[in-house]
Amino acid sequence: MSLIELIAGVEAHEATLTVYNADAADTDALREHFADRNIRIVDEQSDAGPAAFAVLSRDGAFVTAVTVDELLPDGPADGDIVGTDPGDGTRRGGTRRDETRRVGGPVLDHLDETMFTSYSRADMVAASREIEDRAWRVGDGELHAGFQTLDVLTGETDTYDVLGEKTDLDVHAYAADEGNAPDVKHYTVHVGRTAEIREMWFVAYDGGDIDEAKCALLAEERSDGEFYGFWSYDPETVDDIIDYLTEQYGGSGQTDGGAAA
Repeated sequence: MSLIELIAGVEAHEATLTVYNADAADTDALREHFADRNIRIVDEQSDAGPAAFAVLSRDGAFVTAVTVDELLPDGPADGDIVGTDPGDGTRRGGTRRDETRRVGGPVLDHLDETMFTSYSRADMVAASREIEDRAWRVGDGELHAGFQTLDVLTGETDTYDVLGEKTDLDVHAYAADEGNAPDVKHYTVHVGRTAEIREMWFVAYDGGDIDEAKCALLAEERSDGEFYGFWSYDPETVDDIIDYLTEQYGGSGQTDGGAAA
């Protein structure tokens, strides 16, 4: 299964948030908040039942239920910045509020694989840093990262040399053969000549064999500077990404990923 197929597989399992008996303004606010996620918002009105609650489902199966108030922001307050929680993966900054309160958390916490539809390069860098930081803190296992081209990798080689200095952390970088390969000391560069290496941005960490520490980011650049993909904490998905990269582009030193796709 290719990297593109992995994205399509997650995309096919779109979640649905059905909002019951809520104000139209609140439903619109939820649509705006989840606009870059693979979540469909459905508005339902009924004569009976509680007001302003929401049900999250996936593939027709119930996942969780929550009040609308628990999903919406509760106004500016001192504290952390919305979206900085590692599980959210956005790092976009914004309104400051209490650090224990994450907008949309009761829904996002149930999504091991969360689609996003329009991440910028800044968003992708911030999300990548979350995974790199986790790999650094655990200090064990394998970290695999795709940089699209060798030119891009050259700008990150100092960061990845530092990561590779961790004795028990095996670091692998992937890039298309465009530009000069950087002089690396502590990690392995895999040069691929396939379209997916040039078009995909990915960072995957195997958790050092700890399932709870596994995480991955995988996205396709569908237009200049805009990325579509997913952030995952699902151990099986992370393993699938790393297994594919190892089988397709693995080996020691610089490798050829095959003919151009």
